[in-house]
Amino acid sequence: MSTLKIAIQKSGRLNEDSIKILKDCGISINNGNDQLKATSSNFPLEILFLRNSDIPQYLLDGVVDCAIIGDNLLQEKGFGITVIEKLGFSKCRVSVAVPSHSAYTCAADLEGLRIATSYPQTVTNFFQSRNINVDIHQISGSVEIAPNIGLSDAIVDIVSSGSTLFKNNLKELEVIWNSEAVLAVAPEMSDLKKGILANLQFRIQSVLKARKSKYILMNVPNAKIVEISALLPVLKSPTVMPLAEIGWSSLHSVIDEDRFWEVIGELKNAGAEGILVCPIEKIIL
Repeated sequence: MSTLKIAIQKSGRLNEDSIKILKDCGISINNGNDQLKATSSNFPLEILFLRNSDIPQYLLDGVVDCAIIGDNLLQEKGFGITVIEKLGFSKCRVSVAVPSHSAYTCAADLEGLRIATSYPQTVTNFFQSRNINVDIHQISGSVEIAPNIGLSDAIVDIVSSGSTLFKNNLKELEVIWNSEAVLAVAPEMSDLKKGILANLQFRIQSVLKARKSKYILMNVPNAKIVEISALLPVLKSPTVMPLAEIGWSSLHSVIDEDRFWEVIGELKNAGAEGILVCPIEKIIL
């Protein structure tokens, strides 16, 4: 039987979330400490734990069939690699940052200056698109200290919360790219492996939809069912079940987490009572 090979980050911020989403998809992973390869006991999947910067080349060479990787790295190294699913975790941005005390207000102010970065191609593409000439200094690790030691006038690096910039007396000047974890695929794959990948993607989509949704149930006066149902952004239509108390029903539905508090307020104002909200494990569309 054919096995799909997937690469994930060996260590770092992507590793744990990548393992979690696979396990949430019902995939059992038999991995131990410091293993570079693991297999699933209940799904035709082999996991390779690789250095993050190596993964794009492994995809291009067909050594692995797919990968969970940061979109920012694909922008830097993964030319020609197709992304088939955005995964919604490990969100960050690639940004231009400058010393907090500087008078720079936009990227154009950096004309002719030195930029330290671990993303030279991304930086080159960005500044060339603005017709801004800069002197790029490629370094790996601790990019944020470059201005403080006189190596550069500005940096381009990954920003999550911004706390690292703050600690190093830097301020964010401009966002180049908003990034998150994605499921990327190799350029070539057999039809059999494409079928396994489609199954994996289906499971991932079910998990992602559930993560973005809440199950909601409430007591509603029968006279208000139509009005309250109209407020609910549901998959199709809410489930309505009569209560023991005459004139009342229990209404069940699914709500997008992004609109949760807004809709809850509307439901209460419309007459819903005893509202319960529960997490959802999977949503199969």
